[in-house]
Formats: sequence, structure tokens, C-alpha cells
Amino acid sequence: MSKSDYLEAALLRHVFRNTGLAVPANVYVSLHTADPTDAGTGAEVTGGAYARVTATTGTSGTGAGAVFGAPAASGAAQRVSNAAAITFPTPTANWGTVGFFGIWDALTAGNLLYHGALTTARTINSGDGAPSFAIGALTIDES
Repeated sequence: MSKSDYLEAALLRHVFRNTGLAVPANVYVSLHTADPTDAGTGAEVTGGAYARVTATTGTSGTGAGAVFGAPAASGAAQRVSNAAAITFPTPTANWGTVGFFGIWDALTAGNLLYHGALTTARTINSGDGAPSFAIGALTIDES
């Protein structure tokens, strides 16, 4: 799990330059066939009904208020994980071998916030079931 270049710079400006940090109303989960990298350049899935999935933000941790739970200690790191399943549309074309995910501040384009590799890459073809992250399967660590 890595922070993007955009988020690293935004956090540094927030702490050391007294610049406000925009809080997104939602974050959006993406799937990638190539590592998004800190620069947000890795190939995101396109076509075949693919779309980023909206993950609402908020403080309640579960239910309608937020898809990600409150931060909690996990060893030396702070961690959040999805408190509800995150389900993508059912593919209507081949999406390729998906091995990475991203967390963005916009449904399309926008700024990459976090990215990481999936535990196991998966080839997603037309007609396969809708890919999803089960509850607790998508974690974001800050160490």
C-alpha cells in the first residue's frame, strides 16, 4: 500500500505550509492491469461496463455513513478497511488480468490517493461474476 505523489505533497503542504487539505465527499475504488504507481499512471481497466466504485466517506464507520471503518491500530500502523462489500459492475467484455487497485478522489480522472497490489491477480472476462472486495478485504495502512 502506497500513498500517491499527490497525497504526499498535499499532506506536507497541509502540515508545513498551513494549506487546507480538501476532504473528498466520497472516494472511488479502481481496478488496474498495471501498477498505478505513486504518479497514478498504471493502466486502469476500461470498457465492458467497468466503472470505479463509489465508497462514501463519513464518521459512522459502517452502513450508509461510510464504507471504510474508523482507523485502528494494527501493529505499528494505523489501518482502515472496508466495512461493506465493494462490488464492481459485471463485466461485459474482457478486462484483462487485474492485479492492482487504486483509491481516487473522483469518479473519473481526479487524483490518485492510495494504490496497492492485490494479494492475487485475477483474469476477468466477459460474463464473469461482478468482481468485489468482501468486507475487510481492502485495507489501507499508514505506518
